[in-house]
Amino acid sequence: MSAVPEPLIVDGLVPKHEQLRVRLTELAARLPAGSPLPGERQLCVEHGVSRITVREAIGQLVSEGVLVRVRGKGTFVAERKARSKLHLASFHEDMRRLGLTPSTVVLSVDRSVPPPATRRALDLPAGTPAWHVRRVRLADGQPMSIDDGWYVADLLPDLGDRDLSGSLYTLLAQEYGCPIDRAEQTVRAAEVDRATGVHLGLAPGRPVLVFDRISWSRGRPVEHDISTYHGERYEVQMTVELGER
Repeated sequence: MSAVPEPLIVDGLVPKHEQLRVRLTELAARLPAGSPLPGERQLCVEHGVSRITVREAIGQLVSEGVLVRVRGKGTFVAERKARSKLHLASFHEDMRRLGLTPSTVVLSVDRSVPPPATRRALDLPAGTPAWHVRRVRLADGQPMSIDDGWYVADLLPDLGDRDLSGSLYTLLAQEYGCPIDRAEQTVRAAEVDRATGVHLGLAPGRPVLVFDRISWSRGRPVEHDISTYHGERYEVQMTVELGER
């Protein structure tokens, strides 16, 4: 049975471009990412609006990240971003909560002397080696982030011999008795460099989110991690409440 066409958009309390924006949002939600949107002329005919109205509605959805324009090709449904709330959880827990399947590719594991900023973050004496772990984190098979983490070696003596393709936080808690119970992090926007962009599938200069996190277990710093997230696949949600000023 063919779908019943929607009634034409008419003048009313809600502006025409807003009525069309709602319809196109619903259409995009039914289509897989990367699906082409009907052309401007077809949208004009199907919904009874002008080309100016179509362009205004599409422009709003592009700015909201629902649609994406490709020069010379048309307008397409954008990839859905993974929206994470700021909270203390492993990547695996976070992605599963969002209904995505997490996986990890381990790039390198070595024991070496960390840079000064990491040494201070982990409260290590000068010259003390730590574990350096670099991993690509994926969600539903798509690269989501690059994790560049340093871990206190005397608490985790054989970390380099472990399977690090799962949740490190689960490993720390269950195998080493070091549950992560506190963390402090900063988040900043940046442009991806060439090496990181290769792993994330991004051209140099594309936007990324950089999380710089220090994590503690029972009062002792255990981890200093810099995670670079794909700026077009990941966003952060937070609740802001009124406080004293």
